[in-house]
Amino acid sequence: MTPRRPVLPSALRATLTGLALAALALAVFGPLTNMLLWAFAETWYFPAKLPQSYGFAFWERVFRPQGNAMISLGNSLVIAVLTVVVSLLVAVPAGLALARGRLPGRALFLFLFLLPQAFPAIAVQMNVARIFYSLGLNGTFPGVVLVHAIQGLVFSVWISAAAFAAVDPALEEAAANMGAPRFTVFRTVTLPLALPGLIASAIFVFLISLDEFTGTFFVGVPDVTTLPLLLYSAALEGNYQIASITALILLVPSVVFMLVIQRFLKADVLARIG
Repeated sequence: MTPRRPVLPSALRATLTGLALAALALAVFGPLTNMLLWAFAETWYFPAKLPQSYGFAFWERVFRPQGNAMISLGNSLVIAVLTVVVSLLVAVPAGLALARGRLPGRALFLFLFLLPQAFPAIAVQMNVARIFYSLGLNGTFPGVVLVHAIQGLVFSVWISAAAFAAVDPALEEAAANMGAPRFTVFRTVTLPLALPGLIASAIFVFLISLDEFTGTFFVGVPDVTTLPLLLYSAALEGNYQIASITALILLVPSVVFMLVIQRFLKADVLARIG
């Protein structure tokens, strides 16, 4: 007769579950709460547990028209949009070829796009910066856009290939049988059906570019500044209010776009890439 395992009392089990959930909530929301406190703190000196005074003085400094924050925000948005355009110009034909074409070494090709992620970002971006310096791209917007696009292509190509793979080939064949040219089939059938995945790809690339620091630091500094660079500089200087406000600005589009991604990107679409 198998001995019965001891069962924890319900009160103890509930207590352990509550402690585990509390620890998880602290790990997730603790840093966010601290960031919010710093964003509205005007004075906060050790060993006080909470700020001594709150206000919007640092917000005014951040959003001052002639301030570095607004210039950095504008640079970040322009670079992110251009990065999306460059990435999609490559990812759409590449994704279509990987999903529809019978390419030899297709798995190897996809693996090569992931390979740079296996190496430390600093080592990769430092060598990219050396190449860009020889081409005269350091300290320029095109150079920063290209280095961001290198990062974004990893995701845009994979997601685009998954989006095109999810399109039923029978629908394309039906349009072709009705006399539609190949480009018309792509424009009226394939592209609209794959559009949700392409939108999700564009959102991913936009967020990657918006948060990219290492590539911008090695390629863009000192002529091109973005919000992540401003956040880093403020944190190094001990100006935690400016750093926290900048982090909140970066956090808002990330949260909004991730909610949008849930609508456009489905698990069954990603599964098709295998």
